[in-house]
Amino acid sequence: MKKIIVLLLLALGSRSHGMAQQKAKREVLPAAVQIKIAVQAAPTEFREGAQVYGYDSEGKFVVLRAGTNDYICLAPDYKLPMLYAYAYPKSLEPFMARGRELIAQGKRRERDDIREQEFKDGKLIIPQQPTMLYGYWGSLEQLNKETGEMADAKRRYVLYVPFAKAADLGMANKPTVPGIPWLMDEGSYKAHIMINPADMGHSHGPAK
Repeated sequence: MKKIIVLLLLALGSRSHGMAQQKAKREVLPAAVQIKIAVQAAPTEFREGAQVYGYDSEGKFVVLRAGTNDYICLAPDYKLPMLYAYAYPKSLEPFMARGRELIAQGKRRERDDIREQEFKDGKLIIPQQPTMLYGYWGSLEQLNKETGEMADAKRRYVLYVPFAKAADLGMANKPTVPGIPWLMDEGSYKAHIMINPADMGHSHGPAK
């Protein structure tokens, strides 16, 4: 009986420790740290003047730093298990912001259909020239809070090319060899070239 009680206590202790670790991961990082992570997603020449969005101490999505150039960086959503940061030119912001609004309304699954219809209705703007989205992500455990760098970080590049056809670009329209670029959402208003790390397959993260 004693052995059973000890095992139960150990199991409960392990569970409590795991829950405590999970809770710690969900805490909002200091604004300065969020900014350091967010700008890591951008090309180096755009980092210093980029506007940065992130979360205040209450978890509200806010501007953490005003920008002086045409770039926007998004700090990681503290509620997610991984730290995903993104960067893109301001011309893509109406499209990205609308996506965030729809997710906040609980319409993650419907967001693409809604945005497409709004684009067709002339209510939503998305650049018609090729436009880049940069992704950068890793784990909290591997984060250097002084630099914003993560030892296990990966990078993803997305190039929006509205209405592009894979054959015209000499590309596949689905993932093939790991790490090779391919065209996603071929022929649509949000067709985009995916350039993933070789070990990521066709995963494209939460931002798009």
